Amino acid sequence: MSGILEHDTVELNDKDNSLRIIDQTLLPGRVEIVDLKTPEEIWDAIYRLRVRGAPAIGVAAAIGMYVISVGIAAGSVRTPVMDRRKGDLDGFYEEFRKQKDYLNSARPTAVNLSWALDRMDEVCVRAIAEAGEAGSGNAGLVLDALREEALRIRDADVSTCRDIGEHALTLIHPGDGVLTHCNAGQLATIKYGTATACMYLAHEKGYDLRIYCDETRPLLQGARLTSYELASAGMDVTLLCDNMAASLMKSGAINAVFVGADRIAANGDAANKIGTLGVATLARAFGIPFYVCAPLSTIDAATPDGDHIVIERRPDYEVTEMWYRERMAPEDVKVYNPAFDVTDHELITAIITERGVHRAPYDFRR
Repeated sequence: MSGILEHDTVELNDKDNSLRIIDQTLLPGRVEIVDLKTPEEIWDAIYRLRVRGAPAIGVAAAIGMYVISVGIAAGSVRTPVMDRRKGDLDGFYEEFRKQKDYLNSARPTAVNLSWALDRMDEVCVRAIAEAGEAGSGNAGLVLDALREEALRIRDADVSTCRDIGEHALTLIHPGDGVLTHCNAGQLATIKYGTATACMYLAHEKGYDLRIYCDETRPLLQGARLTSYELASAGMDVTLLCDNMAASLMKSGAINAVFVGADRIAANGDAANKIGTLGVATLARAFGIPFYVCAPLSTIDAATPDGDHIVIERRPDYEVTEMWYRERMAPEDVKVYNPAFDVTDHELITAIITERGVHRAPYDFRR
């Protein structure tokens, strides 16, 4: 089981010019590393949660755009409207923007997707301008710049998550019981995770935390991913069904709750995996601090509050039949399956980023 931590969640395979990921839809039963080369493969991997977690999605998008850009330059990636007769970087950028918009449509809620794609776009524009000034219409200079930026985003994720963990570690004590929801761990980032970063660091320091993972229905990321990776690291992990959290909190076993986020609005409202709002509400009822851990790139200063966050809707079959031998609901029943909910800032004790512990009143406007 320890083998899962030996693999990077997302990386660039330079040898084959591909985006390499762990296929998380197969965990914990099978660890399979896959290489993605085409825009369709990369889009599908993000949409179908083969790669998931806001930071990991951002890194995958950045590396994915570099991989796609190599294909654009080689002529293997293009739409019918692309005018190859241009023979210059205008045609390259035209196709780059089409593919960027295409990838951005895969997951509407996780802001790290658009954040990473916008960074790659800015680098592309700047590199094209520099190539023009140098009198070169060759895409090589642009590709070099895109590769460097993609790897910069990836490397920054590791240091960012560790910083988040260091700040969160100041809020817990040896022997504490902590609860987390969904997977904001190493499998959602490159290393450490966001909500689990303090757990990894606490484990290194011998804190002997008691960690509790909600299973996180309907896709079971807590059961399949969080309990799997933390147990692989040798931590004391207990898995529970989502509807058991209230009983556990009432027992006094939980000292703090740490969750991740896919988008944080300017006022501190935080969108995270469905069920997070319920956990936050319970934590408030039982007087347990509730912490949201996320990099600054997850904060969307242009979105004023949670009411303006677009919530992704997922297919019905995830609820009715995905994990069952036989369908577990009537054929004609209607299904409500949002991927996320929004936790109001009033329920959040603090938001922890790489810059420190932020407390109310939250104001992340630019």
